[in-house]
Amino acid sequence: MPLQNRVLPTGEIVAHPARGLFMGNRGRLHTPGRTLSRRRWTTTTWVTCRLCFRDRHRLVMGHGYTELFFLDEAVALAAGHRPCAECRRHDYRRFQAAWRTAFAEDPTAPAMNARLHADRIDPARRAQPRLVMPLLDVPPGAFILGPDGASLVASNGLWCFSPHGYSRHPATVPSGDVTVITPRCTLAVLRAGYRPVLHPSAIAAAPPPDRQGG
Repeated sequence: MPLQNRVLPTGEIVAHPARGLFMGNRGRLHTPGRTLSRRRWTTTTWVTCRLCFRDRHRLVMGHGYTELFFLDEAVALAAGHRPCAECRRHDYRRFQAAWRTAFAEDPTAPAMNARLHADRIDPARRAQPRLVMPLLDVPPGAFILGPDGASLVASNGLWCFSPHGYSRHPATVPSGDVTVITPRCTLAVLRAGYRPVLHPSAIAAAPPPDRQGG
């Protein structure tokens, strides 16, 4: 029986057997019985971590923080997480550099955490905010929400999300404005050049290159 620790782009935490590429945490959210409590965070430090680091081993939903799992980094970003500064130091530095470009400030981890938390939680609903903008304004690596559910905007197209991976068939391309679920400040970081690590199915879903004429 899978534990309730798989995070969707919409921010929901569900029980699902499929494995993802990343782990993360936002504090202790589970009970002694290894079930999820009603809390969805106990800290504003929401990080995305490697699955393996320095041969460390943990009992999932044991003592300490609650291990959360993501299909890939784009999902983690949509849910409001950022790269861990310890186990993903290189990616954290890339994220910092893109943040610096986006906001013309030298970002510290606490400053980024505070701004991310303000953008990833709607205080009135204590849930993920929704932004509306033209699809052309949505950078690669962000998620939108439409009739097909959550879809990834990638450099090779628009792809339907599932906990197992991305569909090989394009999602229904919306016309006009779209509903964006990736936090506002993370969108700015993506526009500034940060590229998240994507699940291999996003690459496999790409159409074959056009080899004509060359």
